[in-house]
This record gives sequence, structure tokens and C-alpha cells, in this order.
Amino acid sequence: MLEIDGSQGEGGGQVLRTSLSLSALTGRPFRLTNIRAGRSKPGLRPQHLTAVQAVAATCQAAVEGARINAGSL
Repeated sequence: MLEIDGSQGEGGGQVLRTSLSLSALTGRPFRLTNIRAGRSKPGLRPQHLTAVQAVAATCQAAVEGARINAGSL
């Protein structure tokens, strides 16, 4: 499993979106920590949770920790 620190770079939602996309394309699982750590409201926001749920449903993937304000997946 690939471990990704979401506080890297801008510390926003792009790390999550890129991780989801690449995981869906490659089938490689990942664990994302410090989601949106650089933001005033860190963690998953509703729009990020919707994206996670949509990709998981499309790929028939299992997701742990997918909830509003979650700091890791």
C-alpha cells in the first residue's frame, strides 16, 4: 500500500484528487494522511467525500475512514 502525506505541496484537496485518480487507474491502494492539513478547515469536506464515494463505487473499492472532516483515508 502506498502511503501519502496530504500535507505536502499546497496541503489542499489536489493531493486527494490525484491520489484517487491514480489509484483508480492503476488499481494500487493508498493510505492518505493529513488530508488538507494546510487549510483553515482541514480534513474531508463534503465535495471531497462525494468524490471519494464516486470513485470507490466506480472501481468497486473498499474505503475506510470516508466521512466529513476525516484526516485520513
